[in-house]
Amino acid sequence: MTDTVILADGLTKFYGKQRGVIDLTLDVKQGEVFGCLGPNGAGKTTTIRTMLDFIRPTRGRAALFGLDSRTHSREIHERIGYVPGELALYDNMTGAQFLRYMANLRGGVGWKTVDTLAQRLGADLARPLKALSHGNKRKIVLIQAFMHKPELIILDEPTSGLDPLMQQEFYRMVAEVKADGRTVFLSSHILPEVERVCDRVGIIREGKLIAVENISTLKERALRGLEIHFARPVPPDAFAHIAGVRDLTVENSTLRCTVAGSLDALIKAVAQFEVVNVLSHEPNLEDIFLNFYGGGGNHAA
Repeated sequence: MTDTVILADGLTKFYGKQRGVIDLTLDVKQGEVFGCLGPNGAGKTTTIRTMLDFIRPTRGRAALFGLDSRTHSREIHERIGYVPGELALYDNMTGAQFLRYMANLRGGVGWKTVDTLAQRLGADLARPLKALSHGNKRKIVLIQAFMHKPELIILDEPTSGLDPLMQQEFYRMVAEVKADGRTVFLSSHILPEVERVCDRVGIIREGKLIAVENISTLKERALRGLEIHFARPVPPDAFAHIAGVRDLTVENSTLRCTVAGSLDALIKAVAQFEVVNVLSHEPNLEDIFLNFYGGGGNHAA
């Protein structure tokens, strides 16, 4: 797996004086699922729109399949599937009419594939798009991105509005694309989602790419807030000096702490006592970035 499908080289976009992305350089290999992770407003959507030539960079360049994103945008778009973060559809069309229209633009798509995807996602193709909820519109757009089996699928916050069962089905669809040797570029602000489906992740904060990590490395750095309830009071000394444990407090029968990395040592210490309940609190991305990558950066809006 050596072929580069996406290359961004010094990609920079300003909207007047407002920051979009700054000097972003990354590459995505054929057959991998690459996650673009960052809080809302970090520059993930700007990165995607610039790579797809929907907006032009202030400086730098992007190439997909070795083709310049500006001079070969038509050829590139023929080979990709795309789900935008913000949906703008033909509201008077039904789902089926919209998908047939999109299929015709691509020169035809086997309708059996469309029906199969619709069944998997629980999508109603008979109703007008204007009558659908945000989540159900998202299903229709996901179908149009996957239905022609493109070489590259670019997904901007793809699970927004989907219920948990449909999220799981979406993850299976991504896994199937990867198994076919095709490529996925996925933006998200949800850390567990990226951990679930991606091979590597680029972390964007305030318009800058601050790290590119293998998912295994990211999991080693995972930060979790834990609240453990015991059947009876426990001695604080039993949990002192455990590797990776910080901000530890023990009040009667309740332990609260933050754990970086592996939970193994803490779980072994906890196992000495009768546990009633364990609550895990996912940290927000800003806490993770400040903890592992520092708090500097560009503070433009």
